[in-house]
Formats: sequence, structure tokens, C-alpha cells
Amino acid sequence: MKKWEEVKDILVSPIDIETYFTSDEIMDQKMEVMEIGNVSLPSGKVIVRDPLVYLSGNEKPYFIEVPKGDFPVSIAVVKTEDWGDRYAAVKVEFTKEKPVIYREALIGIENLEGIHEGDFFGFAVDAGLGCITDPEVVSYVDKFISDLTIDNIYDDYFAELFAKSYKENPKNQRDLGDWINWNVPGTDYHIPMFASGFGDGLYPVYFSYDAQGKIGGLHIHFIDIELELSEDDEGDDDLD
Repeated sequence: MKKWEEVKDILVSPIDIETYFTSDEIMDQKMEVMEIGNVSLPSGKVIVRDPLVYLSGNEKPYFIEVPKGDFPVSIAVVKTEDWGDRYAAVKVEFTKEKPVIYREALIGIENLEGIHEGDFFGFAVDAGLGCITDPEVVSYVDKFISDLTIDNIYDDYFAELFAKSYKENPKNQRDLGDWINWNVPGTDYHIPMFASGFGDGLYPVYFSYDAQGKIGGLHIHFIDIELELSEDDEGDDDLD
């Protein structure tokens, strides 16, 4: 069976995701960056999941560990006529060093046989949201939710928080709210939650590395802007 060292330079991002955060435009589409506060990573282990469906104490973190602490999170927004304002990528910044390669984040039990360039495992979204957190924080989330006497965690709890986020920060959000930075009740821990690109699906997560081979950030890639626009153009040609 193949090991991570054998495929680490195959399971890489085909594009420089950092350009989503540094470019004013990509493929003539305006880009904008939102800072949404810090994520709490007290153990240095990272979990990226759909917070309404797949976030629980049973979920395994990525086997690569990161610095411990609170780190800034930003969202790269692509602003289009056809799609509206969409969250194309999310970044956690551990250092200011420039990324030179993005290797996929894995939990360590994936079957790596037959992997080819362009393949990815990703994380599944079934409720239109993603989040970044730490297994140490998830234990507090589990306890908080188990103590609630409600039927639907989104409708009866989170919906109000997302609506408040829109009211306080309406830019780049729909009126129901597209992101929050949730302070887990009874703790100092924060979990950023955000709309997932085009909604439900499978999305890749990468750790970025600098020229010295040190980990500098975590990037979630929701929308491959160039690929999506190229496919749209091909579809338009077919109609002519």
C-alpha cells in the first residue's frame, strides 16, 4: 500500500490558491477578501467538516499537526453576475510566508493506491456549510448540543446567529447569513462557519508550505474559478 511520502507531491493543488486572496480580479471577476476573526486550535489538530452533519467527537483530525493557538481566518469572495457573491476559498494563516505548494490534508486512513494528479479526497458537505475546528473544541460542542432541548440545531439555534451576522455584516452575505464565527458557549474557543462555494458537494483542503518546507496555512478550495468559467464559456459556444 502506498504511503503519504510517495504521493504527497501528487495530491497537490493544481493552482496557487493564495492568488485568490491577493488578486483584485480573476478571469475578469472581481475578488474581495473578508476577515472573519480567529479559529481556536488548542491542540494543533485540525478538523474541517460540515458543522451540521459531520461534526462530532467521532471525527478524526488531519494527521499533519499545525501550530497551537488562535489564528486569523479569511474568505476569498468571487463576485459574479451569474453566481452572485460566492465563497471561493477559505484560509487559516499560521505564518506570513509565501506558499509555494499546497498538499492535501488527509486523516491518514485514505486508500492512496491509484492516485493521479488532479485527484483529491476532500470533505463532504450536505448542509451547505463548512467549518474549521479542533477535536479538543469539538468535545465542548458535543456537550453543549447534547444539553439543548431542541429539535433542529440549525433552525432552533444557528439560524438566529447567521441572521445576526448578516445584520451586522451584510456585505458578501445573503439575508439569511453566510458566515459566523461561533464562540462555543462556556468557552473561549471560536469555530468559524461559512457557506460552501456552490453548496453541497466534496471540497479539497490543503496545507500550504513555504520555500523552507514549513507549514504556513490551511486552505479550503471551494471554487476553481478558471475551470468554472471555462466550462461556462464552452456551454455558451454550444448554444451558438
